[in-house]
Amino acid sequence: MRLQVAAASGNVFGYLWAEDLSIENGAVYAKSLCPRGRAFGLDGLFLMQRPDGGPWRLDHWDADGAKTFCSNGSRAALALPGAPNGRLVEVISNGEHILLRRDELDAGIRMPEGNGFGLRPLPFEVAQSAAFGWVGNPQLIVRVPKVDEVDLAAFAVPLRYDPRLAGGTNVNVLEVVRPGEARIRSWERGVEGETLCCGTGCAVAAAWLAQTEGIRSWKLWPSGGEAVSLELELGADGSWRNLWLSGPIRRLGIIHPDPRLWA
Repeated sequence: MRLQVAAASGNVFGYLWAEDLSIENGAVYAKSLCPRGRAFGLDGLFLMQRPDGGPWRLDHWDADGAKTFCSNGSRAALALPGAPNGRLVEVISNGEHILLRRDELDAGIRMPEGNGFGLRPLPFEVAQSAAFGWVGNPQLIVRVPKVDEVDLAAFAVPLRYDPRLAGGTNVNVLEVVRPGEARIRSWERGVEGETLCCGTGCAVAAAWLAQTEGIRSWKLWPSGGEAVSLELELGADGSWRNLWLSGPIRRLGIIHPDPRLWA
């Protein structure tokens, strides 16, 4: 097995070509190859279909085997040999229609849009100023004075598992540092811990900031220290169009895992 590895804004993902595998269920590999401490500590695993002239098909699993849409991992796939050529690449990632864009130094993703995507009413009461959105996965954004002063594990876990929202939610804390610029920390489902950058969390945060601050372009600084840039058009109902997130990606190499990991 050749497990390709690439990173986007601090998050690290593994990639396998689906046709090369003896087991078709990606959850088996994700639960074997991703977990911290007993495997490679990946933020998620992708199975990729070979490009055939239509939309490039990607499927992503979290470390716990849950199948979820992942924006940073989708755009990091552009760094891999065998990815489709061209500046704009049409992709179906976990069933969501997106666009990937090669920029001079970074890679961008246009988030899923249309019916159901956008800001939504809060599913439960939160003591602080907060917002909730759906971007192929659920994201709760909570505004705080200082993100560094938040004990994220203690703060996020009760919200992540709140029984009033089936399946729970990702939890992000947000601090505006100046107009058009903010800091964000993210606790992600599946990983069940803080990650260096949650792209979908950044997307919902930028949409909420566009709604509350009246600014459509934002630079967000996640825990990993590599800023991501976001721009969007936001409708009065909280839906968005052309919500682009851009940031650095890099190919890290190839791993040959021990087959006993998933035996």
